[in-house]
Amino acid sequence: MTLEIDTGSGLIPTHVWEPAGGSGPGLLLLQEIFGVSDYIQQRALDLATLGYYVVAPEIYWRLDNAELDETAPDLLEQAIGLTSKLDWATAVSDSIAVLDYLRSRETPVGIVGFCFGGGLGFNVAAESPADVLVSYYGSALPQLIGLAPEVDATSLHHFGDADEYLSTETVDQIAAAVEGPENEIYRYPGAGHAFDNPSPAFHHAEASALAWSRTEVFLARHLPTD
Repeated sequence: MTLEIDTGSGLIPTHVWEPAGGSGPGLLLLQEIFGVSDYIQQRALDLATLGYYVVAPEIYWRLDNAELDETAPDLLEQAIGLTSKLDWATAVSDSIAVLDYLRSRETPVGIVGFCFGGGLGFNVAAESPADVLVSYYGSALPQLIGLAPEVDATSLHHFGDADEYLSTETVDQIAAAVEGPENEIYRYPGAGHAFDNPSPAFHHAEASALAWSRTEVFLARHLPTD
């Protein structure tokens, strides 16, 4: 199902996955740079199967020629080109509008973001309250560390030790900034950036499985579905 949610300056297309019971805590799922890809849609289904009402907005909706061919050999270059045209502040405000929609359902709400979405979700949580935040290797986090005191959401962060974009020293700084009594930060030996993405270019099966199991446990503890 797809909704159009009012951002105040247009309607953002937003994909929706309902849990089997039709209701449950809301999760804002924020995409990688590759958009609401087959992978992101699968993760949305995984979360809905756990009992969450999941929404994934099309963050590129304001851009021209924003359709990505997931089979194209230059997919990464295409995606980087799109993100370079994206206005970050507008992406944050668009995401907050979708989070506000989730709040209107009068259930607890959380944010789950991957890569680009991991940083975007952190920024959203700093500006608009959420109950939980799950961030997978948020690529923009080094530029957003200063927002950490504004993030009240209980948070879970996953990082690969072999991430070519986030050095060990950078992750150390992020971990120190987000440290909290219930916050969790995990690092995965041998895993690179985007290790949860099933593409052979990124996937680290062991890290992906362990991180997802930790995500399930974290959500069950801090955003229970019953």
